Amino acid sequence: MHPLLRYTLDIFEPNKPLARENKHLSAIEKGLDESTFRHPRASRETRLGQAVVAYEFKRGQRRTIGFSVGPDGLVVHAPKWVALHEVERALQAKSAWIVRKLVETRARGRRVADQQVDWRDGVTLPFLGETLTVVLGQGPLSGARAPELTAGVAGQVLRLALTPAASPDHIRDAVQTWLLPQARRVFIERLDHFAPQLQVQWRTLALTNAKTRWGSARTDGAIRLNWRLMHFPMPVVDYVVAHELSHLRVMDHSPRFWDTVRSVVPDYAELRRQLKVDTAPRWV
Repeated sequence: MHPLLRYTLDIFEPNKPLARENKHLSAIEKGLDESTFRHPRASRETRLGQAVVAYEFKRGQRRTIGFSVGPDGLVVHAPKWVALHEVERALQAKSAWIVRKLVETRARGRRVADQQVDWRDGVTLPFLGETLTVVLGQGPLSGARAPELTAGVAGQVLRLALTPAASPDHIRDAVQTWLLPQARRVFIERLDHFAPQLQVQWRTLALTNAKTRWGSARTDGAIRLNWRLMHFPMPVVDYVVAHELSHLRVMDHSPRFWDTVRSVVPDYAELRRQLKVDTAPRWV
């Protein structure tokens, strides 16, 4: 690895050898066909293999060159004293990782766009491995009558006390109001299940709606979990819960960390892959 180089991995991916990444780059490039990845605040541009990458460049008080790939594209952070040719050399050294993450992020963005929810009577949502159908009934828009979850022919049915003429915003808000306590209940149950097995103790739970993170953990036992995990099957939820609890023992993504996760979720690699490939519905 370049001596000044640090790069950002997402929370579910361990480090990969550079040789493997370079081999993977050629496979990705076959489908690129001179693709261009342009950050909306791009200030510099480079060519990585067959891909043209325009990236946002930032200098600051740091010791290493850092890369991060998000929905907008590539951001490069560099110390104030590092020459531009050193930055370019670092980009080329990690070109495989950068292009792979750009391709994955673009593909995921397209899948997410296709998952936009049409909030209406009869809309369906994935819910813990089943299909949840939202049915509107006669009732005040205030939703004075509590939502009711029942078994249906093709999954679960959530009946809301909203008229069929309710606006999409009212329907969305009513579903979210019902879903958040369900998420907290499920997450607490799974945290309490895995914590003793990992010999750790969690302190607090906060629900999040982050776009790029499914969870996080702090050394003080504070756990944050994305409530949109409720759109995935329970084994995927278990993986994320076990992942964050494992950070209370190992606060990095070293082999020892992944061994810790594996001790309670042996098939974590497949569940991690499922979390990357599948997409949760887009609420807004």
